[in-house]
Amino acid sequence: METQPRTAVVAGASGLVGGILLDALLEETLYREVLSLGRRPLPKQHPKLIQRTVDFARLGDEALPPADDAFCCLGTTIKKAGSQEAFRAVDHDAVLAFAQASKRAGARRFLVVTALGADPGSRVFYNRVKGEVEEHLKGQGFESLVILQPSLLLGERAESRPGEHAAIVASRVLAPLLRPFASRPIEARTVARAMLALAREAPQGVKVAPSGELQRLGQ
Repeated sequence: METQPRTAVVAGASGLVGGILLDALLEETLYREVLSLGRRPLPKQHPKLIQRTVDFARLGDEALPPADDAFCCLGTTIKKAGSQEAFRAVDHDAVLAFAQASKRAGARRFLVVTALGADPGSRVFYNRVKGEVEEHLKGQGFESLVILQPSLLLGERAESRPGEHAAIVASRVLAPLLRPFASRPIEARTVARAMLALAREAPQGVKVAPSGELQRLGQ
């Protein structure tokens, strides 16, 4: 495992997993500097933290400072985005733009949160977009590409998602019955811890970590 201090760049730190991950990166001694990219500044200060406001649709025009590891936690819902096209703009286009900008900045490792069931051939639009972005990321040439595929995320979001909240409440009740299955719900903090653990390992090539593996790594 590489022991030299690293620099990290994070996209999506205002989200459920991204916010927890950012806090963990700032406390992790492996990283000497953490750059957070977002549409608006976060109400957070830390000696290692640098923030940059960006338009992900125009990230190709941005030159990022040198980075070793890139962490992508970008994601939305079709309801919040307003349309399938707007959803794709975030969960596919923005993710790919961030990957390309990170590669230009010298990032060797790219870690991304997609979803369990991601499949470019899926009839389900959400799963198909997630699968398509996974395939396109594989062609970016990172030394290490780590794809995290969590199932339903548990945690407190800043914004209200009534339908998702109902599903989470039901899943908490049913969790004991789902424990034998990799599709059981997973805490956002577990995913964030697993993401950091996978970055420390720095596996070569492409690694796909499904939700069951994330449960183990993030304990």
